[in-house]
Amino acid sequence: MKNNFTDLKISYGNLESFIIRNEIFKAVKNAIPQFKGKVLDSGCGSMPYKQIILENRKVESYVGLDIDTSLNYEGIKPDFLWDGVTMPFENESFDVVISTEVLEHVPNPDAYLSEVRRVLKPGGIFFFTVPFLMSLHEVPHDYYRYTPYALEMIFKRNGFTSTQIVPQGGYNAAVGQMIGLWVNMYLWGKKKKIMRIIAKPIISFLYKKDKAPLNFKKSTMIVGLSGTTVKPIS
Repeated sequence: MKNNFTDLKISYGNLESFIIRNEIFKAVKNAIPQFKGKVLDSGCGSMPYKQIILENRKVESYVGLDIDTSLNYEGIKPDFLWDGVTMPFENESFDVVISTEVLEHVPNPDAYLSEVRRVLKPGGIFFFTVPFLMSLHEVPHDYYRYTPYALEMIFKRNGFTSTQIVPQGGYNAAVGQMIGLWVNMYLWGKKKKIMRIIAKPIISFLYKKDKAPLNFKKSTMIVGLSGTTVKPIS
């Protein structure tokens, strides 16, 4: 069965998601060498990264967790469901918690991160990705678009340390992302068919030429953010 999050080739049907999913997949792959022990995928959805996470020999187990009102992912069910308030695990159960494209859907990020911190072992890692340039999705449960400065503030406020935040994509990726969204999410009928033919090579070209920014400063443009933060040992 094709995994639309890891088997990524540009097509007319994925113009709106091709760039952002590539960036998320790259972020996951780059972070996996840091993973070890027991990994919790919180907000796991269809668990698209389970296989590549388990390929890391330092990882002992993978657990998928999602909210009990989550979307239906074609019969793929998480290992555990939760009510969005208390995760069904004991304190300090996991070495790593990951949340890809989840924090923007969490109405109270402080409460969520408190639970993440509770189930993490001291020294444990929280890995995350969040969108920056994306249309409204999973409405009405789409609450935030984060800047790196907001994420740093929230993690510090909730007792995390050693936060590392990485930009996903730059200006070219952002333009390509917007073209894809415009064509596939806004246009209809004959116009969409024509513009898909025109847009596909343009998006592909822009993404090949893209360079993510080296730092965050005024006028920086990104499509998303990823990173890690740590629950301190003491």
